[in-house]
Amino acid sequence: MDLNDATHAWRTHGFVVLPGFIPADELAPAAGELGLLFPSAEGFHGGGDARRERFLGDEFAGIDAFPFAGVELSLLAVHPRLSRLAEALLEDQDIRIYSAEAWAKYTGAADYDQVMHRDYLNHTILVPSDAPGCRQLEMFVYLADVPDELGPPHLVSRTRTADLPARPNWYPRDDAAGSENGFVRTGGSPELYEAEVSAAGPAGTVVAFQLGTFHRGTALTAARGARYSMHLNYRPAGVEWGQRQGWADRSHEPAWYRFVERASRRQLELFGFPPPGHAFWTPDTLAAMALRYPGLDLSPWRETISSPPESGTAGAGLT
Repeated sequence: MDLNDATHAWRTHGFVVLPGFIPADELAPAAGELGLLFPSAEGFHGGGDARRERFLGDEFAGIDAFPFAGVELSLLAVHPRLSRLAEALLEDQDIRIYSAEAWAKYTGAADYDQVMHRDYLNHTILVPSDAPGCRQLEMFVYLADVPDELGPPHLVSRTRTADLPARPNWYPRDDAAGSENGFVRTGGSPELYEAEVSAAGPAGTVVAFQLGTFHRGTALTAARGARYSMHLNYRPAGVEWGQRQGWADRSHEPAWYRFVERASRRQLELFGFPPPGHAFWTPDTLAAMALRYPGLDLSPWRETISSPPESGTAGAGLT
């Protein structure tokens, strides 16, 4: 599927599944660092990895937030293929990444079978919008194969849900008592579950969806199974109401410095680094940046700064 077809599907259905979108050779460096963050399937289920206790009882306990302990994993979050996909789906060249998480799940560790829902309540202070320039993008990136037995997300086409109101947000399969001030629907919605589509796919698969898209996580049933993925979120730069993680409060972590010194100019712009030629870049800020990030090649920004006049030449020719 090319980017035009992907954009059409994303706009029509609210999601698109792109099997193997990240080629194996480009995924391998990041996948090779998974052990820095998470136990292997054998380490978890065999009890040999002391970190296993962290993952028990809470479906979200397996989330690590950016910047990651492995720099290749951090670089994957802003892989050029992903940023080009985000530009195409959002129809905007000036975009930002506003959240990045790596996520491990293990069969039997927790109940991963979710109620059908939308994610907007912790992604925007407003509500989902389909207006050009106002959309937000979520992605799952599979770091290993995710067959049906390893809990792929299930999604429902917006052609089936476009008329559902912003509240309630959670739709149980069967009759239930509503709660959370009406954000959980009273009464079952089996029709949504009957219409859901599995996003199972091989390593490198990307599942891209909108904030208003109904979806849910599903149970891991494979014996001694493990699922590894990333959850990434992009928005146009002007969508200031789209928030999930702040980067400045993480920018003095060792993993952040390792990432910045390996990232390209374009990858750094996705986090809010001003582009070359921006008023921020002056001889003073460049000198300070060289002290903060001694391993960062500043030449893309330095090349746009006019050299100051040489000493003794100011005012030359004036009387």
